[in-house]
Amino acid sequence: MAEQDGTTAKTESHDPDFPEAFLTFMRSGWREDGLDVSARPEVPNYAKRRAAISDAFPGETLIIPTGNEKVRANDTEYPFRPGSDFVYLTGDSDPDGVLILRPTGSGHDAVLYTHDRNSRETDAFFRSRNGELWVGRRHTLGEKSTELGIETAPYGELGRALADCAPARTRVLRGLDPAVDRAILAYDPDPGVRRDRTLAGVISELKLVKDEWEIAQLQEAIDATVRGFEDVARVLPADRGVKERLLDGIFALRARTDGNDVGYGSIVGAGAHATILHWVRNTGVTKPGELLLMDMGVEARSFYTADVTRTIPVSGTFTPLQRQVYDIVHASQQAGMDAIRPGVKFHDIHLVCMRVLAEGLNDLGLLPVSVDEAMTEQSTVYRRWTLHGFGHMLGIDVHDCSAARKENYRDGDLREGYVLTVEPGLYFQPEDDLVPEELRGLGIRIEDDVLVTKDGCKNLSSGLPRSSTDVETWLASQREAGPRLPD
Repeated sequence: MAEQDGTTAKTESHDPDFPEAFLTFMRSGWREDGLDVSARPEVPNYAKRRAAISDAFPGETLIIPTGNEKVRANDTEYPFRPGSDFVYLTGDSDPDGVLILRPTGSGHDAVLYTHDRNSRETDAFFRSRNGELWVGRRHTLGEKSTELGIETAPYGELGRALADCAPARTRVLRGLDPAVDRAILAYDPDPGVRRDRTLAGVISELKLVKDEWEIAQLQEAIDATVRGFEDVARVLPADRGVKERLLDGIFALRARTDGNDVGYGSIVGAGAHATILHWVRNTGVTKPGELLLMDMGVEARSFYTADVTRTIPVSGTFTPLQRQVYDIVHASQQAGMDAIRPGVKFHDIHLVCMRVLAEGLNDLGLLPVSVDEAMTEQSTVYRRWTLHGFGHMLGIDVHDCSAARKENYRDGDLREGYVLTVEPGLYFQPEDDLVPEELRGLGIRIEDDVLVTKDGCKNLSSGLPRSSTDVETWLASQREAGPRLPD
């Protein structure tokens, strides 16, 4: 990576002291080319979401930042990913932006404060670390306004705009931009209300029901994820081991080619690593005869993400015991999917999936009590071998809508348009002396992304097989097809 020269505001210790002759030469001879931009097709969706937030908080100023770039090491940053709620309301993906909704007589005016491009008449475009000779052409405020369908204002005016906000009548989405948090001090006359937390909760609850455009974005991410799993299966040898990180990288290639990136750190767990729920080190090696658990998802360029898990036999065929446990998990997942429909409680889907797992554990001779007793709130001993719930909401975040109130999410009813994962699993730790030796180190999870429909649900990730027999057939067909590179 080339070293960058700074302006006064972005000075680095290694910046050269340019001679005036060079600076004068650099300030002339540049052509200004405009961008041919038009409104994105999803602009009405953003406007509708902002209107819903406006209706929820009449007479109050609302401030939603996207966040800043994060330093990775010294003068290098992590790739910037916009704040989910900010991009949900604006579609903008640049760092430092702040959306301010100011009340009017009948609603709110929305203004996006964002960086303008560096004029080629100033030194900033070639000297600043964020100058266009370093990072490429930026949108002008007008171009961004046209593309996103929202009024824009220079980022330099943000301080004055924030100073004009009365804390008692302002709500801020906090924890994203320290400068915004400092400018608008928290104001909670009633600690039980938590004004700012309520703003985050309302946005989360608006995100529960996906519109047609969002569902299309999720399907795009899921379809790319299916291709990524196929890519991995095509390079996974049946007769020797390969590094988990190789498989991680193969999937990441698909994610970067067909989407924005992976939606979260890929979990590639070979053998006993499959029993570690959030195994992201991916430092192991596959082994014929063992299972391989892969929890991976492509994030679309719109930032909507898939979240899919498959557990496959490295050798190509499940052993009888592996198949028995796999079929328990598959039956649990199918029972959960069969129960999904509008009006059913989210928690009831959890109970349906968990009962099938408990019954399977009982068949394996592992439960110390009856299935009915294990399912009581006073026991739940079956969870020693499953730990997590059946699933979660999915959308622009892999764990979407996380600030929603329990009564509208975990303890609430499903509604048409919800998208959620169904992902039961069984995990027998290598050190667990309460299970037979042949089960120790065995971990199986099956996860799909499901849309709640008018009379049931639709499996958006049905492009990947789920039953043990179908997984074996699929794996054989992928291996026969051979490796491929993304287009």
